[in-house]
Amino acid sequence: MKPITLIKINGCPYCAAAFKAIDELKKNFPPATIDIVDEKIEPSRAAKFTDYYYVPTMYVDGRKIYEAHPGETYGECFANVKKVFEVAQA
Repeated sequence: MKPITLIKINGCPYCAAAFKAIDELKKNFPPATIDIVDEKIEPSRAAKFTDYYYVPTMYVDGRKIYEAHPGETYGECFANVKKVFEVAQA
């Protein structure tokens, strides 16, 4: 698996949904390295990613694969996080 970068903010409900999806998907995918960047705690690291507005946002090889959007359902989140895992596995 290629490393995954996840940008998040503590207390974000969409980020919590993404972590729930990650926990579920880990059962069906090879082990993944996920580099977690908290936008508020590590703003200089988060600033390196200039092409996102919402969190969570996930990257593989520096390419944005998933960015949450307001009103997103858990089903949408799960499908998008699954896509990230599939890209990382390729």
